[in-house]
Amino acid sequence: MPIAVAEAQPRVGRIEAFFVHQRERFVWLQAAMCLVFVVLVFLPPWLPEPTLDDGVTTHLALAANYAMWGLWFPLVLLSVVLTGRSWCGLLCPMGAASEWASRVGLQRPVPRWLRWSGVPVVSFIVVTILGQTLGVREHPEAVLIVFGGTMALAVLFGAIWARGKRPWCRHACPIGLLLGVFSRLGAVQFEPKRPVPGGERYAEIGLCPTMIDIARKQASRHCIECFRCVHPQSQGGERLRLRRPGLEVERIREHAPDATEVWFFFLATGTALGGFLWLMLPSYQELRGDVGRALLALGWSWIGNAAPAWIGSSHPQRGEVFSWLDVGMIAGYMLFWAAATAAMLALATAISAWLAGQAGADGTLRSRFVELGYLTMPVALVSLVIGLGSRLFEPLQALGEAAPGHAKQALFGLAVLWSLHLGNRILALQGVPAAARWRPLLPSMAGIGAVGLSWWAAIFGL
Repeated sequence: MPIAVAEAQPRVGRIEAFFVHQRERFVWLQAAMCLVFVVLVFLPPWLPEPTLDDGVTTHLALAANYAMWGLWFPLVLLSVVLTGRSWCGLLCPMGAASEWASRVGLQRPVPRWLRWSGVPVVSFIVVTILGQTLGVREHPEAVLIVFGGTMALAVLFGAIWARGKRPWCRHACPIGLLLGVFSRLGAVQFEPKRPVPGGERYAEIGLCPTMIDIARKQASRHCIECFRCVHPQSQGGERLRLRRPGLEVERIREHAPDATEVWFFFLATGTALGGFLWLMLPSYQELRGDVGRALLALGWSWIGNAAPAWIGSSHPQRGEVFSWLDVGMIAGYMLFWAAATAAMLALATAISAWLAGQAGADGTLRSRFVELGYLTMPVALVSLVIGLGSRLFEPLQALGEAAPGHAKQALFGLAVLWSLHLGNRILALQGVPAAARWRPLLPSMAGIGAVGLSWWAAIFGL
């Protein structure tokens, strides 16, 4: 353990004791967040339209929009590096509502299909694309549909499955997936005092609301930091520890590596790219026109009809009504970028895994592929912040028109360096000599470079 981290552990004990003492009061904090959720999500659609003179300080709808996309999404996503998935356990109104519903609902066992590890990945892609076709970053009605809908699903999941648990948070929440997988980069760790070997297990019966078998816990992903399993005076349960950010990923083979998570990094990076590029690139509009003309030539005149308001932006008062062509093109464009980026990163990672084997790495090709796939995590995280939470950078315009772009370049550059460091440490644990690590690192870093070039063209206008 590094000296600085070891010296910090007594202070961590005081932090642990504070949260354990306060955990019965978390419910009041979550109830307050439910009220904030209602104000930010349900109220703005009923307000008068903002005028050109209105801003975030004079109109609630504009303030709510900035709070959601300029503060909440990017900052909560970045917060995992320092505090892990604390948002979910301490503040999230959806998770709390789902758990409350599970205490009085049908309390059925969680079905096998819901436990499939791909469910939250599909949920993330569907919700992200729906947010784009609805214009969730521009229209309060879209925010109501997306976030009100996910709140309804969270409550429904709790009302049907488990007892006093959070099946929505564990198995289907798209935000929970984001915070969970990236919490592996975080500086906060809850570790068993008496770990039991044999790998992680699923436990619907027990203290953990996200159904972790706490004695076998190895990974941070599903831990929402609710402190229910932490009992400082007991010899069992979990304890809070600090660690160097990224340490879990550096030692990923010791922390339940998951191929589904790797594919999520690849797909999420491409989804964020597609969600940004269709708004920015003139080539998208040219493609939309070519596809529209081709379909009209086939007699598909219905593509010009307005799409239903629950899947496509429909705001004539604001000069925006999406047709079936718009909805289909946006969805198809984002899926193309997701698939193309995932294929490119997967190929680069596979080549790296093969080269690592040639350089003396242990394990199978598949295990090396999964472990090396985790080095893309910092770039995937920053891609999501830049693509889906870019309003975070708007206040920097006060420093100059180019300041937001420079901040994004710096953030992406730091992510690339962090990915390089993670790759080096992963290869070290695989047994690759230091002098030979550059060869297996090269393909993966080339894949990351291709992602950077895609962002460069879109964001920085080069």
